[in-house]
Amino acid sequence: MSIEITGVSKRFGDFVALEDVSVSIPTGQLTALLGPSGGGKSTLLRIIAGLEYADTGTVGIEGLDATALPARKRGVGFVFQHYAAFKHLSVRRNVAFGLEIRKRPKDEVRRRVDELLALVHLEQFADRLPSQLSGGQRQRMALARALAVEPKVLLLDEPFGALDAKVRKELREWLRRLHDEVHVTTVFVTHDQEEALEVADEIVVINEGRVEQIGTPDQLYDEPANDFVMRFLGPVTQLGDQLVRPHDVALAPGADDPDAVAGRVARVVRVGFEVRVEVSTGEQVVLATMTRTEFLRLGLDVGATVSVRVVPGAPVVAAGPGSSSVRPGLEVRAG
Repeated sequence: MSIEITGVSKRFGDFVALEDVSVSIPTGQLTALLGPSGGGKSTLLRIIAGLEYADTGTVGIEGLDATALPARKRGVGFVFQHYAAFKHLSVRRNVAFGLEIRKRPKDEVRRRVDELLALVHLEQFADRLPSQLSGGQRQRMALARALAVEPKVLLLDEPFGALDAKVRKELREWLRRLHDEVHVTTVFVTHDQEEALEVADEIVVINEGRVEQIGTPDQLYDEPANDFVMRFLGPVTQLGDQLVRPHDVALAPGADDPDAVAGRVARVVRVGFEVRVEVSTGEQVVLATMTRTEFLRLGLDVGATVSVRVVPGAPVVAAGPGSSSVRPGLEVRAG
């Protein structure tokens, strides 16, 4: 079930939520709308769902112009961040709700609910109330309820945002497996870069109401269109006037390389298997990350003179206006 967004704009008073946004989402794909808070991604999702209407532009769902259609006629399932469960109904009745109001036969409702509870691994909790479930279980219940009416499109608005980090990681792995089983076209909103990179087939980066870049996780990470995308999808550091990933910064003892920038190790921090080395070049502080094995091989320590360069072939982007990694008054100390 493909989705075509063409020239969509939306204002709330003087605030421009979306400006001339065009996105094509292929059938069966899991697409992430990624961006900072207030960037317009949730507004776009609500326009696809029919919960908001665009000021200009069109929304097409499987070739049908859905721009003016009400939400109930779009064949869309919607999952909110905070579950929106019926607190007085059991898990089974929550999942069955959409089918019951459509007056489906009781045998069909029972069979479909049983299938979905098994799919989301909640069979043993069918008779519990939502308050008796964990946050992750309630979110799985909400997904089952959205899938019950066999939607053409499944829309998820920051579905794991209210959960702790461990549960979020477990649920996004589960969502990827679930999507591969049900093959429904899915669009989810997130501001979590790791979540988008891990789960999505394609990512739409939205900032200040505009689409910055669309591509696969690998394309966006390895070929960022601009400094915003580079900074938003993963850690960056600055060497001269270029932004680069810290793991693409190479260090070598001494300052003999004429093609490199000379610097001095200012701080060393070990985080598990990773070592983060901050190098002061006088005007900038450049961050390099490496494995502990590589760090020990280089034999570096705080105060050591080093050559700093970008790994050949690594993605780099020109730093935008006002970008700087200068940190005045850096204290040299061991981490």
